[in-house]
Amino acid sequence: MTIMTFTIFVVLALAAVAVKRVPVGQVHSLYRYGKPVRLLQPGTHVVLPLLDRVGHRIDLGGRLLRFDASFAEAIPVQGTIYWQVLEPERVDAVIETADQLIRSGVEQALQTETEAGQQRREVATRLKSNLNQQLRARGVMVTRVELDAAA
Repeated sequence: MTIMTFTIFVVLALAAVAVKRVPVGQVHSLYRYGKPVRLLQPGTHVVLPLLDRVGHRIDLGGRLLRFDASFAEAIPVQGTIYWQVLEPERVDAVIETADQLIRSGVEQALQTETEAGQQRREVATRLKSNLNQQLRARGVMVTRVELDAAA
């Protein structure tokens, strides 16, 4: 290989690495030197190779989380929480711990419930409201809470 061929190969490889494609329904957070720089919206973007890296691939579609918790009087509650990212710039810092945040929010919200004989729908509605109050500042919204028949 000649030096000219090697140089052309390196330039083409760096150009290929510099192009990032973000699919529809996702946002990628771009980091430089370990600090967030910007969010890459869906489409094709040119980044600085060897300096920039994609930190998180944030899916803007809905997600679901199964949970097992207990009611205020130690009554077991199981269900599913459907949630989605509304503000990727806020959720970027906590996206890896979003499931734990929601689970702890479920446990806190269920501890405040005092009446075990409530209808599942009422409990689910209050649970959704409590979770949205806690998670709004994080850029996450709970869209639906379904409790299993045992609740």
